[in-house]
Amino acid sequence: MAEEKTRKHIISALVENKVGVLAHIAGMFSARGFNIDSLAVGETEDPELSRMTIVVPGDDATLEQVRKQLSKIINVVSVTDLAPGSYVERDLMMVKVSATPAQRSEISLITDIFRGRIIDVGMKDVIVEISGQESKLEAFVNLIKPYGVKEMSRTGRIAMVRGSAQGKGK
Repeated sequence: MAEEKTRKHIISALVENKVGVLAHIAGMFSARGFNIDSLAVGETEDPELSRMTIVVPGDDATLEQVRKQLSKIINVVSVTDLAPGSYVERDLMMVKVSATPAQRSEISLITDIFRGRIIDVGMKDVIVEISGQESKLEAFVNLIKPYGVKEMSRTGRIAMVRGSAQGKGK
């Protein structure tokens, strides 16, 4: 029997927008020994609901267990496994980069190539905002590392099903 490949699964969970729901779900992951690579939560078009985008590493059996356990939580309205190719994903990152006045134009050019933007300029640094797939953000960071990354903050992935494509839901 071939060994099943571990990959990163993206799960979208629609949950009630109530106090304690995030803690309850995070506790479920911890209690079951599931790891979370990324977790992003935000209100939806309906203020009564929030969408959680959770990136979980594991094989298909792990994913199935995560889906089943999430579905049992009373505040979870729906759980969708986003199948590869059926969704659009983005990650937002802000990076504070050391920048002398002479280096700002170089950093600005690199930022433009990656469709980012400089959102703050200080005497010795700039803050860049960039969004896209994880690989794009990593490539950007690798290019600006020589200038000196002072600080970095990332949102984690968010994802949405494309057009009429459907994931595997609750």
